[in-house]
Amino acid sequence: MPEHDDSTTDSALPTDVVDEAERLTRLARDAVDDAEARAYRDERDELLAEHEYTARVREDDARDVLVCHPREWASDGRIHPDRIDDVDRGIERPLSGPGEGSDWAVVAEHNDELVAAVADADGEVHAANARALADFASNHYAKPIEDLTRAELVEFRDDYFERNVWPDDRQASLLNESLRRTFEKMDVPYPLGSDHPE
Repeated sequence: MPEHDDSTTDSALPTDVVDEAERLTRLARDAVDDAEARAYRDERDELLAEHEYTARVREDDARDVLVCHPREWASDGRIHPDRIDDVDRGIERPLSGPGEGSDWAVVAEHNDELVAAVADADGEVHAANARALADFASNHYAKPIEDLTRAELVEFRDDYFERNVWPDDRQASLLNESLRRTFEKMDVPYPLGSDHPE
């Protein structure tokens, strides 16, 4: 997820619009009848359409996540990876599970600061991989990166990265080195050590 401030995200979608989309989505989920839920979803969709965005709720194992993304990325209700020009234009907000609300915001801010440190020291490609790791840690486990377990890092490397990041060849080839450098910024042992994908 892109870094947040008080006014806008790093995408073209203002933070207050994302906040309102999240609020309306939660109201729709809590609505007592279908008509009320539909009205909230329609209001959310109209708000996002003003910015050429649309939304869907992704159901993960650990939580449900509101995903706001540019309208041109999708057709027939499906996102087409070949249409994604910049993954940072997509915005994710957890709707359920661990890390809702203010706790999640604190974790996400911490992880965003780590991404910035990688960008300053190691450059764009390593920063892109650190960004993917931060999104995974924040959105899927609501954890600081340094608290991820070995199993969770393997999940990120072998599953999440392949399905969600769509890296180019260079970014993919540098993933293990990027992860190592990210953990070095925290003076924390890299849990995967010398482990490499098969």
